[in-house]
Amino acid sequence: MLQRLLNIWHAIEERSREVALPLFEGLSLYDVATFFFKGIAKGRVTNRAASISYSFFLALFPGIIFLFSMIAFFPIHGLEEEIFEIFRRVLPPDTYEATRSTIEDILKNRRPDLLSFGFFFALIFATNGINSLISNFNDTVHQLETRSFWRQQLVAIGLTALLSIMFILVVTLLIFSSSVLNSLLLFLHLDVISPFIIDSTRFLILVFLVLVVIAFLYNFGPSKNREWRFISPGAILATMLIILSSIGFSYYVSHFSQYNKLYGSIGTLIVILLWIYINALVLIIGFELNASIAFAKTSAKTEKPEIENHFND
Repeated sequence: MLQRLLNIWHAIEERSREVALPLFEGLSLYDVATFFFKGIAKGRVTNRAASISYSFFLALFPGIIFLFSMIAFFPIHGLEEEIFEIFRRVLPPDTYEATRSTIEDILKNRRPDLLSFGFFFALIFATNGINSLISNFNDTVHQLETRSFWRQQLVAIGLTALLSIMFILVVTLLIFSSSVLNSLLLFLHLDVISPFIIDSTRFLILVFLVLVVIAFLYNFGPSKNREWRFISPGAILATMLIILSSIGFSYYVSHFSQYNKLYGSIGTLIVILLWIYINALVLIIGFELNASIAFAKTSAKTEKPEIENHFND
């Protein structure tokens, strides 16, 4: 039995040496997998994800305060109901009820002081979060270079601004997609569009925006000049994993989690932190795939045996 399993394994290994996936730039699946699994095994991915998630967790609440305080200055009919409907759909019932009153208070009252406070601290903590992300990208075992402190700060601020714009686009999509589609119906003189088509269109646009954000992070976050395409295998993998993990985690929290029953209102914070950690881990995994392809490509140009003996380093 053991010999049969070994034969199957060797057959898979030999076959993987002959397979080159479209976005792997001519590299075999075996070569990329060799570097990728070393990056996962020796790259302290869980520690790096924990560092990233902590930094972004600190930025979350000032960011939410700033966003909702800004919304209060734009009195749009039905906006408040749309926001609560989104939260009702994506949050567990107990979490939704625990946060509803606070969000409602921020949305109904214009408070310039709270807006300024939220903007200032959201900018600081979000930039620190991006800095943590960049540093942990460069902490890969695949020998990426480092940039100067001030240059990294400028890159972090630029990426923070970009992510803020993309985040506003995502929120706008979630809030106003129904109204936009209804206006489109009137313009095209159509009576009705299937709810499935509406939800599918919204989902595809959301997936595209997530892919673009991740692609920007992977291309401009690392200090070394990028050696992969803008829409890279790592970005595609990370996007797929983020969508799947978010759907799965939402289902788990809604049906199986007992956080709120065990910990009360602090259970909401535990759920949020765990979700951020999962997504940070996914970003690291996707980046390691890109770094593995780039490093395998460099090694293939210099000395082939380096790939064979990479796990022995």
